[in-house]
Amino acid sequence: MKQSELLKTAIKAALKAGKVIMEVYDSVIEVEYKDDKSPLTQADKKANDIINSYLIPTQIPIISEENKQIEYLDRKDWKQCWVVDPVDGTKEFIKRNGEFTVNIALVKNGKPEIGVIYVPAVRTLYFADINKRKGFKTELSSHKVSIEDITKWARPLTPKNEKNNIIQVVGSRSHMNQETLDFVENLKEQGKKVEIVSKGSSLKFCLIAEGNADVYPRYAPTMEWDTAAGQAICNAVGYQVISKETNKPLLYNKQNLLNPWFVVTKG
Repeated sequence: MKQSELLKTAIKAALKAGKVIMEVYDSVIEVEYKDDKSPLTQADKKANDIINSYLIPTQIPIISEENKQIEYLDRKDWKQCWVVDPVDGTKEFIKRNGEFTVNIALVKNGKPEIGVIYVPAVRTLYFADINKRKGFKTELSSHKVSIEDITKWARPLTPKNEKNNIIQVVGSRSHMNQETLDFVENLKEQGKKVEIVSKGSSLKFCLIAEGNADVYPRYAPTMEWDTAAGQAICNAVGYQVISKETNKPLLYNKQNLLNPWFVVTKG
């Protein structure tokens, strides 16, 4: 299957998952807790089932937060895989603040090639194909929109180009730790005026890609499914997601699916 067709499949999966997520969102949200104390809702489970139903026929293996994790011994020779978070920002979902997303990425040889981020609460879709070096944003009228209409309504993402003395730094609502504060202080010491921009979930990547922020330091834990789609979208518009361990772009389908700390910055 061509990469363009795989992107269409990922978009369809994200929209269908978004529909069922909002059905749960608009009802009574029942919360369970996993072994690591992270919350889990019916939205996570139902969205994961729907996404699997679209991606399994592609015959490309899947790494999803809600699937049983596959041992690295079985994953290490994969040339490509899907990396999925059915509901990124479950805490935001439970708070009902709308800042949660569906994340679907296609990874080839450890590098994100396709990224889809859907924000079902406001029906906003971000997507990118690295081969085309472009990312797009579409505001949808409903969760049931044809690929043709999505393509027609899509507008290219345009990150910031101008240089000025104000640096907009993406900060997490939940993870503004000392290391992030130190990053901000370092910018101020360079004579920069710093403005903090906050968003939940993978929307932090979208802020960068659409020109609403300059840099995103993440000095707190994330998993591969939290970042793969956002990295693809940022890469497509000229931004890099750089590991603080290696000083190189984040890689995927690693032995440990936990990401190192990273910074999203202009490439």
